[in-house]
Parts: sequence; C-alpha cells; structure tokens
Amino acid sequence: MAFIKWFFRVAVLLVSLSAIVAGYLYHSITSPITLATIDTVEVRAGDTSYSLGKKLNDRGLIEYPFLTRVVSKLNPEWVPKVGKYAINPEMNLLDIMALFDSGKSIFYSITLLEGKTTRDYLSAMEARGNITMTLLNASNEDLVKRIGLDVSHPEGQFFANTYRYHEGDTDVSILKHANELMTKTLNELWLSKAADLPYQSSYEALIMASIIEKETGVPEERPLIAQVFISRLKKGMRLQTDPTVIYGLGSDYTGNLTRKGLQSTSPYNTYRFFGLPPTPIANVGREAIEAALNPEQTKALYFVAKGDGTHAFSNSLREHNRAVRQFQFKRREDYRSTPDSAK
Repeated sequence: MAFIKWFFRVAVLLVSLSAIVAGYLYHSITSPITLATIDTVEVRAGDTSYSLGKKLNDRGLIEYPFLTRVVSKLNPEWVPKVGKYAINPEMNLLDIMALFDSGKSIFYSITLLEGKTTRDYLSAMEARGNITMTLLNASNEDLVKRIGLDVSHPEGQFFANTYRYHEGDTDVSILKHANELMTKTLNELWLSKAADLPYQSSYEALIMASIIEKETGVPEERPLIAQVFISRLKKGMRLQTDPTVIYGLGSDYTGNLTRKGLQSTSPYNTYRFFGLPPTPIANVGREAIEAALNPEQTKALYFVAKGDGTHAFSNSLREHNRAVRQFQFKRREDYRSTPDSAK
C-alpha cells in the first residue's frame, strides 16, 4: 500500500513537471522574441537547427539554443534555406524557423544603367559587396560560354534595368536574368518594327540601338538620331559616329578622340569602314531599341552636339558645317574664356 502511494505521488510529480516543462517550452517558442527593431540573421550552408539556435541565442533573441531543436522536432519537414533573413520584433521562434524554411530571405537590388558596357556592369556588381563575383577576369569567350549566350560577343546582351537578388547570388545568375529580359524585349519589339529598315536581323537592330544610346541621353532625340543613321546606311554613307570609335580603342582611349584614334583600323571605326560595327557597343534599355526599330521621319543626315545635351540636326553638309561652326567653335571659345579654376 505504501508503494502504491509512493508511486502515485511520483507519477503526479512527473506529470506536473511535464506540464510545467511543456508549458515553458510552449511559452518560449510562441512568445514574441526580445527585439526592439528589425534584425538580420544569416543561414549558411551546413547550419543545423542547433547552430541556428546558437546564433539566435548569441544575438539575445532566444534564451536557450536547444529551443530550435524542439521546434525542428515538431516540424521535421522544415529545412532552413541559405540566405540572410529579416527578423521582426513581433515574431516568435516558430515564425523565425518557418521563415528560414520558406527561403524568403532579404532581397537586394542593383540597377544596370543604359549605355554601360558589360565590364561596367561587372564593376557595378563588384561594388555592391554582396554578390559572388566569378566573371571579373573572364575573357569575352568564357563569359559568353558561362552565361550561355547564342552570340560570340557579350556586349549589348543584357537589358538595362533594376534587378533583385539575394545576398551571395552570383554575377552569372544576374546577367542570365538580364539576358533573358533582353531577348524577350528585343523579340517582342522586332515584331512591330517599321517597314524598309536596313537590318538583316534583330541583332543588327540591337547594334544600332547601342549607338543611339551612346549618342544621346535625350529621349525625344533617339528616334531622330536613329533615322539619321538609317538614312546614311541606305545611302551608302559611313556612319561616322564617335562612340563606336571610342569603343574600338578600348583602354587606348584616354578621354580625347584624336586624329590617330580616328585613323585606327579597328572594325568599330565607322569613320573608316562602311556599315554597322560588328557588335553592339553598350547595353541598352527599351527606348533605344524602340527608336532603332521605329525611327522618326526626318531628312537630316547630320547632327552636332550643341553643348547643352541636345543636338542640332542638318539636312545637308553645308548646313552641318554651319552648325559645327556655331556650336563647336562657340564651345571652344567659351572654354578658353572660362577661368582655369572652373575648367
């Protein structure tokens, strides 16, 4: 009889302790964490439920590391995904572990600008500091192969746009996305192109779009400049556009296009060779492609920079020479009359 009483008391005690422990665990994993503002926690490859508990404990977010093991036992199908996650003050441990399982880590964004080269894009990604860089030292041939492009040169293959990525994503993954968007946009706009254009393919239209992009940053001028170059191609005239020459010079270009540069034998020297250069000279956005495929009608065959970001268009060489004297010579005179401290 005494044994039965003892056993009963022990059983009651164990049940009571179990209830207390269960209550404590329930409270620990369902109560909001101790956090005043949004914090971030990174899940790395190889992290276990306990190592994540250790991270949360080190940050003061939970009292004991083993609590994450308890949650993982309750939800054995949960698998933490690699990434950096935003932890909000109203979250509890169940919420946090569910977030790790969801893979909804923090998104970052990078804007790849119009008129920039592929190497410029790689430099911009490197500067972010949270993108895994694998292409910085890659040759053009290797870059084409790594991204899976169906052309021999990567220039112009990436749509200028803002892209979202997770910390640790690679430059390859971002450029693949940019190429997919370029291919989709170019194919879509090619279907609605104007008649009687001098392009044999959408790739040639992309080459023209890159030249337009480099020639002007004024939206309303793009279709006019497109028509100038299209008219020159149809008449068998050289394009004679500085940006292609500069691109062909590469690192030899020091900021001033010299007579020697204009005499270079680069296939991008449109002062020396007829037709389009062999590849685009920059990456572009939708507007430049639209201009190349749907130019604005004009009889102009020439244009010259006015010094304020816009251009003066001329129908004849005589008019063009007059505009050059008016705007280019004036700019030189303004420069000479400007104090050295302001140049």
